[in-house]
Amino acid sequence: MAQVLQSRHGTRTITMNWMLLPYRRYFEFTGRSRRREYWMFVLFYVLVFFVLNALFGTNELTRTSTDFGTGFSYGSRLVGGGGVIGGLFALASFIPSLALSVRRLHDQDRSGWLLLLALIPFFGGFALLVLMCLDGTRGPNQYGPDPKDPGNVDVFR
Repeated sequence: MAQVLQSRHGTRTITMNWMLLPYRRYFEFTGRSRRREYWMFVLFYVLVFFVLNALFGTNELTRTSTDFGTGFSYGSRLVGGGGVIGGLFALASFIPSLALSVRRLHDQDRSGWLLLLALIPFFGGFALLVLMCLDGTRGPNQYGPDPKDPGNVDVFR
């Protein structure tokens, strides 16, 4: 029983490492990132906003007197889905998510400039979603060694 609990705790720790790894590699636009790192970060980002919306989100029926006629009250969805705290979180997460997306494209031996596809309405976002779901190239490529290589032990810095 202790081994099972220890195993579950270890799995939880590894999952959190994957979720927080992009923050440790904040301005690192070089190298490669696995699908697991990308999707765990997306999951973390969505969960944080879900919690912030639950705590600080408002709707038109519950507007308080802190509105001051501007449309921006504390917890307003216009500030960032979770109020001011959500806006600050989104701002702090912008560079890591951009760098992670570039590294994810590098894992497939593609240029990070493909992120500009997001500027194309409808098609661009779907194309990037498909690219983020694809597996990376096996072995080293022009952007670095394979992050799935078991010999590469420097995954969590």
